[in-house]
Amino acid sequence: MEINYVIDTFFAIFAMTLIILMVPGFAMLEAGLVRTKNVTSVLTVNVMIYAIASMSFLLIGYEYAFGNWDHQDGMSKWAFFMFQMAFVGKVINIMSGGVSERSRILPLALFTIAVGAFIYPTIVNITWGANFLDGTMLDISGLSDLAGSTVIHSTGGWALLAAIIIMGPRHGRFRNGQIRVIPASSIPLVTLGAFLLWIGWFGFNGGSVGAISSKENADAVALTIMNTNTAGLAGAIAGWLLTYFRYKKFDITMILNGALGGLVAVTAGPHLYDIHTPILIGLIGGALVVIAVPLFDKLKLDDPVGALSVHLVNGIWGTLAVGIFVSEVSIIAQLKGIIVVGVIVFPLAWITIFTINKIFVLTAGDEEQLEGIDATECGIEAYPEFKRSI
Repeated sequence: MEINYVIDTFFAIFAMTLIILMVPGFAMLEAGLVRTKNVTSVLTVNVMIYAIASMSFLLIGYEYAFGNWDHQDGMSKWAFFMFQMAFVGKVINIMSGGVSERSRILPLALFTIAVGAFIYPTIVNITWGANFLDGTMLDISGLSDLAGSTVIHSTGGWALLAAIIIMGPRHGRFRNGQIRVIPASSIPLVTLGAFLLWIGWFGFNGGSVGAISSKENADAVALTIMNTNTAGLAGAIAGWLLTYFRYKKFDITMILNGALGGLVAVTAGPHLYDIHTPILIGLIGGALVVIAVPLFDKLKLDDPVGALSVHLVNGIWGTLAVGIFVSEVSIIAQLKGIIVVGVIVFPLAWITIFTINKIFVLTAGDEEQLEGIDATECGIEAYPEFKRSI
């Protein structure tokens, strides 16, 4: 019916708009977690990612992922494209935040093109799209991943892991075997960014149901958003309690990352759970963040924003959770999907980043890092009246 077409088109556009709120969400979160001398570069990178990744997906990635522009008949194909386009930048946001304070901007833009045009569309193709692996041993069409715990969050996490290994830590982060703690520059910005991401997640997961024009679909969307929020609440509570238990302090950055961990974890199947299961999923997700952040530090994997813990670890947990808690979903299929995506993304990201780093030098030198990427790359400092910390 025409009215259903109109309603579902509007729903996709509205959900896309909520997802785009995650652009300032990532920007504010990252700007608050880095030092003041690197804030402008972080903001520049976030704007650049949205523009370049979206354009790459428009020109190349979308058709590669889905096969053609006319496979949608339940809503406007333009609305469907915009909804899918809203996802692509999030993959690179995960990676860029984790290598902030030491990455040059132009080489990162080249990696953004590679992700938007090829790496991310490859994963979409084999999961939500045309599926060039159909019928092969690597076919993971049985993977149940509504909004991308694996397709988006783990993809970004695997790319980040490759980048961190190649680029190394920030200058002075690890000294004489000791971990040097670098404090966040603006807790208010971190909090604002986290809540913008939280709000955007309602479009991220709710919009992935795909339609809202029938009673059944409307109920599915509402349940999905409710369960998404519940997992975020539980993740925040887990982060709050565990950080106090371990450190006798209430660390707001861990609380917020705990919430984000819960949101990532529930993303694979919020439409499939009852209203209580997301509490457990979110609690485990928040706990995993508190456990994983110091673990990655001990492994000397320098991640300024905790993106590996939030997105890679909880992307894996959330995908497995669907197989654990939903009887109709095979945990073997979920595990296979996780492995295949990792086996594809990590080597592709490694080769791409390694090549870019060799030709254009992705990692800023020690002197540039001491000066701050704002001064060396942007020429505009976010807080010029403040004395820069080293």
